[in-house]
Amino acid sequence: MKKLSDFFVGEIGVIAKVDGEPKIKRRLFDMGVTPGTEVFLRKKAPLGDPLEITIRGYELTLRKAEAERVLTTEVKRNA
Repeated sequence: MKKLSDFFVGEIGVIAKVDGEPKIKRRLFDMGVTPGTEVFLRKKAPLGDPLEITIRGYELTLRKAEAERVLTTEVKRNA
């Protein structure tokens, strides 16, 4: 498994698990960050925080601390 925060721009993965305290997990779930969903890293700020992802057909910006809690599988590079 690979953390979403460790993605390189252009990588695609499938969310396997969301870790963290219930309050943070609930917030991520409410934004559509749920297991089984495909996620694409669009942009990363120069210092790595925040990250812009595409998930469920829309763009979402996450803090690096939030992205560290999202574990993914099936990571591949978008050609």
